[in-house]
Amino acid sequence: MNSTAQKIPQRLRWPAVTAAVAGASAVLLGALGAHVMRRLVSAPMLDVWQTAVHFQFWHALALAVCALSARRSHAAHLGAILFALGIVLFCGSLYALALGAPRMLGIVTPLGGLAFVAGWIALGVALYRQQQ
Repeated sequence: MNSTAQKIPQRLRWPAVTAAVAGASAVLLGALGAHVMRRLVSAPMLDVWQTAVHFQFWHALALAVCALSARRSHAAHLGAILFALGIVLFCGSLYALALGAPRMLGIVTPLGGLAFVAGWIALGVALYRQQQ
């Protein structure tokens, strides 16, 4: 192993692993939507599925940025928590709705969206502080 390579702090390792899992599963869920779901759900629900896939993929990348860019940063750690929470709440609720879950579950979706927004703010703070 290269001794000059940056080590990821222990508390930021879980976002790295979560980013990899979220990214890989976004690819798999996208393929599932393209090849299987289109035969099982209506076109509007397939759009909901694809929205979940897109948000999951972009926020998997954001999790990776949190893990890699801001050593010892509480803001980066908070951002990672919020991105992971957003993936579960926002994307998870959209996947469930596309699969026929009760529409009432849709009340969870905006909470995931708020987690994403707060995550981006926390990541911005972490990156700003890193430049100082």
